[in-house]
Amino acid sequence: MIKHSTFTLERTFPVPPAEVFARWADPKSKATWFAGPKAEHELDFRVGGTEIAKGVNGEGEPLVFEGVYREIVPDERILYCGVLRVGDTVATVSQSTVQFEAVAGGTRLLLTEQGAFLDGHEEPEWRQAGCTSQLDALEKLIAGAG
Repeated sequence: MIKHSTFTLERTFPVPPAEVFARWADPKSKATWFAGPKAEHELDFRVGGTEIAKGVNGEGEPLVFEGVYREIVPDERILYCGVLRVGDTVATVSQSTVQFEAVAGGTRLLLTEQGAFLDGHEEPEWRQAGCTSQLDALEKLIAGAG
């Protein structure tokens, strides 16, 4: 069974696009808001570079996200493809775009994710909730820096 799903999340940050973009590009910053304190995180932020986040789900099963960056336009957009595994099982294959747009007073961020959710190992609603939580953490990080 495969569920296909697309969702878009929008946030506005009170800082310029370069500052929001930097929070995606810097390994220490990205680990803070993307992976969380108990996860392992590696980031090679360049076209062809990879991102790996390792943690566990609520049942204690290992979760591994592996992403590959396909396009990076500084301060404008990021495109990456990813695979989420639960143990040795592929749960989701996805493509994500992140757009940064200068607006009055800051940056409008649009994150769009298109995914194939496999055999009930992950649901689109779970992924959207996870991405929402990550953007919440990014918002707090940026607010704390100001």
